[in-house]
Amino acid sequence: MSRPENSPLTRTLTSPWLLAAVVLFAFYWQLGAVPLYDLDEGAFTEATREMLASGNFITPHKDGEPRYDKPVLIYWLQALSASGLGFDEFSLRLPSALAATLWVMALWGFVRGRLDAPTATVAALVMTLSLQVSLIAKAAVADAVLNLFIALAFFEIYRYFLDPGERRSRNALLRAYLWMGLGFLTKGPVAVFFPVVVSFLFFWSQGRLERWLRAAFAPLGWLVFVLVAGPWYLAVYLDDGAGFFRSFFLEHNAGRFGGTMHGHAGFPGYYLVVLPLILLPFTGWFLSLLARLRASWADPLDRFLWLWFATVFVFFSFSGTKLPHYLLYGAAPLFILMARHRDALTSRALAMAPPLVFLALLLALPLVVQIAAGQGGRAHEVAQFELALPLLGPAYLAQIALATVLVVALALWSRPALWQRLVLVGLIQTAVVYGTVVPRVFAVMQAPVKEAGLLARELDRPTVVYRTSMPSFSVYRDAITPHRPPRAGDLVFLRVDKLDRLVEDYPLLRGEQLYRRGPVALVLMHPRAQGAVPGDEQ
Repeated sequence: MSRPENSPLTRTLTSPWLLAAVVLFAFYWQLGAVPLYDLDEGAFTEATREMLASGNFITPHKDGEPRYDKPVLIYWLQALSASGLGFDEFSLRLPSALAATLWVMALWGFVRGRLDAPTATVAALVMTLSLQVSLIAKAAVADAVLNLFIALAFFEIYRYFLDPGERRSRNALLRAYLWMGLGFLTKGPVAVFFPVVVSFLFFWSQGRLERWLRAAFAPLGWLVFVLVAGPWYLAVYLDDGAGFFRSFFLEHNAGRFGGTMHGHAGFPGYYLVVLPLILLPFTGWFLSLLARLRASWADPLDRFLWLWFATVFVFFSFSGTKLPHYLLYGAAPLFILMARHRDALTSRALAMAPPLVFLALLLALPLVVQIAAGQGGRAHEVAQFELALPLLGPAYLAQIALATVLVVALALWSRPALWQRLVLVGLIQTAVVYGTVVPRVFAVMQAPVKEAGLLARELDRPTVVYRTSMPSFSVYRDAITPHRPPRAGDLVFLRVDKLDRLVEDYPLLRGEQLYRRGPVALVLMHPRAQGAVPGDEQ
């Protein structure tokens, strides 16, 4: 079916004004409505809280210990936002939403300059409404900021490739080094590795390796990079010695590739499974591109975009540590390719099956939770299932069912082009995920942690964490929570499956449960009466 280029729906969906409205909807709606999630948001925001409390803006700390996981830029951005707007979920997530917005704008500007404005708007809409992009745009972590700088560096590299003029190509090259420097300040070597490797492969495939070598060894470019990233790396060395460099570069970078960290392992085909999920609801649209891959290779822009995606995909497929959001480093080119070749999407089944399967899984979720709750398991998991069941009742089912009906109606509505219907499906998916699913998930997993933290803050007693890693507790408690043995008079925050172990480890203390909900508990420790036998006080 040919695209009705001048139809009212086409003009609407390719309007920059609609794009602006969709960005506000996808990135800012519900931004501060749910608690911070653990581990990631809790760890980042606790480090930001301690930075503001201590006045040490060089070495990030979490619960009083140096946090070497990431460089400093995201903490600075969160601290700036929280200082101006108040320390809460909205202000802590705002830098990510703003970075994702700039990422969309950068993609729109690049595609408009290389292709045309309608294609730029479609590419930006697909990016904004894809599941994983909207998730990191609403998360108080470093990934949206990093993806912004990676994308900017790639766009400048292609501009450098196209423009033979000395002045303009030099300016594009210097901007690429600027963005790589800021990316290096956000998450380290990954911000340099992919632009360098992909640009080498691309220039080599185009027979222009000499031009790449001039760019790769440009003294002025590396000077820009060092001036941007170098001062903090020098400052953290002077402030904290070599500890950051050993931990960050060897453990959190080389170690993540060579081994599994924090249990984030994956089988060899992990990203073949993950890619369709992170692109929802546009998975079928992406698959339609594969039939044109050989023809695309002859076009320089398409070749650049495919090399960008393929390098990221292959690299992380061989990494020992695997996480879904790693693929986003190579997702921006897919959004551009989908928009450029939107006519390739001609199969209704291919286009509509992925979002319908996703909604079917959401409809089945109450049954899955009910079955899981009946299977037993660890105490904190059972507690979460029991807390979830009332939230997955008639209201939840009605909202998911309505979304399913709307998507089915779009599937049956044959007049608009399939890509147009998928954009509308993206709006429905965004409403469902952030209006129905995410609030319920966070109410089960994170609301009890927040409530326990606020209670501990109100009680204002010495507090420790026992065999539990949920750093958002410290954020809401507004204080460092050490991992040390509890003493009489201490509050102990822990997961409920650790309660029996607490009794066994500290038989001279007894615990009084002040709070227990879902997966967590807050226990006040008392000295046990002499001669008393440990019981089930917890």
